Amino acid sequence: MSATDGLLWAFVALAFLAALALLASPWPRWAKALVVAAVTGLYFSADLALDEVWGWPGRQALPERFVLLAAVIEEPTKARPGALYVWVNALEGGKPAARPRAYQLPYTKDMHSLLNEGMKKVRQGVSQMGTTEPKTGPKGLSWLRPGSDEQNVKIRDLPQPQLPEK
Repeated sequence: MSATDGLLWAFVALAFLAALALLASPWPRWAKALVVAAVTGLYFSADLALDEVWGWPGRQALPERFVLLAAVIEEPTKARPGALYVWVNALEGGKPAARPRAYQLPYTKDMHSLLNEGMKKVRQGVSQMGTTEPKTGPKGLSWLRPGSDEQNVKIRDLPQPQLPEK
């Protein structure tokens, strides 16, 4: 049994216990409604969490410094808004992280061309390093301004390591 199967069966058991509580208890209607709302909320939050566990690209911001490993570009159509999928290895203290991570970014033409150029160089054997910084804008409540969590991304050639003299 895998970990995700275990989570599935745990949720089934929780839903069963909630159904018993709703049917066999003398609880007032508001308490039963609260149980239904809690189990429903738990289902949706677990679904979002499992997407990341199963390896779907995260929608978090890119790390401040990273090595570009791969990119897949899904151009916008009438049916879909488009997306940019990147696989990067974060640089922590000048060294690559133990595991790479996949990210999903909103589609923009500028980012599309930037990733295309970076991937051309990666295919030629030139490693690419990326840096990010938050886009500057008006201060205040960012949740009121959609897209305020966007980043400025720059990609350049990874510097060659300097070996010590003999």
